[in-house]
Parts: sequence; C-alpha cells; structure tokens
Amino acid sequence: MGCPLAIDPLVRDLDGETHALREAGPLTRIDLLGAPAWAVTGQTEARRLLNDPRLVKTIARWREWRSGAVTRGWPLIGMVDPGRSMFTVDGPEHRKLRAKTAQAITPRRLERLRPVIDDVTARLLADLPAEGTVDVKARFAAPLPMTVVSVLMGVDAELRPRQHELWSAFFSLRTPQDERLAAIAELNDVFTRMVRARARQPADDLTSALLRPDGGEPLSEEEVVGNLSAMVAAGHETTVSLIVNAVRALMANPDQLRQVLDGEITWSAVLEETLRWDPPVTHLLMRFATEDIAIGDTTIGEGEGVVMSYRAIGRDRREHGPDADVFDPTRPTRAKHTTFGHGPHICSGAALAKLEASTALPALFGRYPQLRLAVPDAELRHRPVLTQNDLEALPVLLGDPA
Repeated sequence: MGCPLAIDPLVRDLDGETHALREAGPLTRIDLLGAPAWAVTGQTEARRLLNDPRLVKTIARWREWRSGAVTRGWPLIGMVDPGRSMFTVDGPEHRKLRAKTAQAITPRRLERLRPVIDDVTARLLADLPAEGTVDVKARFAAPLPMTVVSVLMGVDAELRPRQHELWSAFFSLRTPQDERLAAIAELNDVFTRMVRARARQPADDLTSALLRPDGGEPLSEEEVVGNLSAMVAAGHETTVSLIVNAVRALMANPDQLRQVLDGEITWSAVLEETLRWDPPVTHLLMRFATEDIAIGDTTIGEGEGVVMSYRAIGRDRREHGPDADVFDPTRPTRAKHTTFGHGPHICSGAALAKLEASTALPALFGRYPQLRLAVPDAELRHRPVLTQNDLEALPVLLGDPA
C-alpha cells in the first residue's frame, strides 16, 4: 500500500499537498502528527461516508485512543475531542442538540443580523488607511465575522479581542500543547460564565434562545456551552478564510473580477466557486469506524480514523472535470461542492457565512475596484493550522476609492 502521506502541520506547500492527496486516490492513508488515518479526497466517497452511520464522532471508538497511542498530549486532540456539542455526538443525542440550535438560528434571526453586517462592513471599510499597504485580513476579513458571531451569540464586546487571541492559539500548531490546553480551559470558563449570566438575565441572542425550555428538549449548561464554543470557533474561522480566499482569487483573475463588477458573474457564483476551489477547511477531523467499511477495493477497518480532506475533494476531477484546479465562477452549476459537509452533520452556519461574505465582498470591491496584491502571490504564507485554509496575512494596495 505504500507509506502514508504525512500531512504537514506547518502548511508550507498546500497546493502540492492537495495535488498529492488527490492523485493518491479517493481514499488514502495519511499520517497526522504520528497518528494514522484515512483521508477522503473523492466527492462521491465523501458523500457516501458522511451519510454512513457506521462512522461516528465518539473518540472512544478510535483504536489509537483505546490503545493509548494517542493521549491528551497529542497536539490535535482539541480538534478531535473538543468537548460535548452537536459537533461531537451522533444519533439521538446529536439530533437533540442540533434541533435546538436550528430552532435558534432561524432565517428570521439571520435576516435581523443583516443590518449589523452592513454596519460593521461599512465601519471597517471607513477605517482602512488611505495610503500604503493594508493587511485586508487583519483590518477587514477577521473583525467582521468575529463581531457578527459575537452579536448573534451575545458575547460582550470587551471579550472579543481575547477570544480571538485564544482561538488563534488553539488552532496554531506552533502553540505548545500546555498553552493550547490552557486556552481551551479559559474559553470554556468564558462561555460558562456567559451562559450563567444569560440564565439569570435572558437577552435577545442565541445563548438565551438555547437556554429557553420551549422548542424541544431543554439543554444542560454543558451542552449550551459546548454548542456556543464550537459555533463561535467554526463561524469565525471559516468565514474569515472564505472572504480572504475569495479576495485572493479575484485579484489573481482580473478578467473575472471585471466580469463580476460588470454584473456578468454573480457574487453568489464567486462564493460557490471559492468554496469548491479554495475552501476554508482543509481537513476536517475526525470520524471513527464502528465496524469494517468497504469503499470500492478499500476497507476502512473498525476503530480507524477518517478525515474529510475538503480541499482535495473540491479538486476531484471526476466531479469537476479536467480543469478542477482552475478558479472559474462560470463553471456549470452541476459542479456542486461538499465544503459545508453532507448528511446529519452538514454545517448549520453555512447560511450565516454566505450572508457575511456576500455582503463583505461586493462592499470591498465596490469601494476599491483597483484592489491588488502588495506582494507576489508566491510570497503569501499559510498559518500553521492543519485543519484551516488560513493565510497569515493578505497585504494589498487598495487603489483609489470608487
């Protein structure tokens, strides 16, 4: 079968790694910082496995965990076992946690967020410097979703900068494991105190909605804390990367940018193609087989871990054609991506991420249509985050405002 493909925790050659994964086949052996796993890189296989009840989130089913080969000292443990939430349970327990959250994140609640998104976007654009190089990630793409998800959840404004620091430490593989575990503990404490405050004095936010006894089986404090923490992490990080990756793609394709600004290509098409071609999540950790699962000529053994490698899945030539490596918002609509997942665990925050990005991108390029990179694209570097497709920075020259 050959040696497992080692996933680089420092993300020094993401394109090369994506290509190697795809060429290895739709299901291939990988090494995650010493832990063996299967990477799914084919879209057909991903959809099938994401719907397979024999793959579960419970870490107790993982052979490496049962044997003691993986412990709490493993740098990725917080992403595999981050605590109890709808992201880490299955079956009836998952349906209970997800149903309560779905009832709280209604289209009506999201629509009420639109003025907040518009206002935050306008203020961030107004605060951009008139001259010189600007890190559009730090000054625009990052603060927008953190502010919006905090308003949705009811996170106090003074807590947001510290939360950003803690999540950055959590995801970065340069963070020593003891500091990462301390960040997890501090985040849990912040959310626990917030949940208890809302239990005493409810407000018009998602935290209070999750605590209300109506609309399904009540959630415990632990369940509300787990759901909120995971949703803030996912809702913030993925939207930052979606905006950054779309801006980068359009700057690298000026003809397509012109078509977008002229109305020949929709912003929705840009978002969907970005989600396919350069998705916010590189590798989603992890599911575990409760029994042997045959996929074609390959068998995932009982107790083995399975990773969804979404960036490679988005480049699947069988699904997206021989030009799958090309960014093309005019790609036929038949080429659907799976970036927000599939099956029971499909991302519940997809609509919010798209709402934020579909506001941010036209506002940014509408104000600065001459936006361009301040450095060669080859000089851009990814953060050492194995799971997230996240640039360190996106330095640009804004050009004259429209």
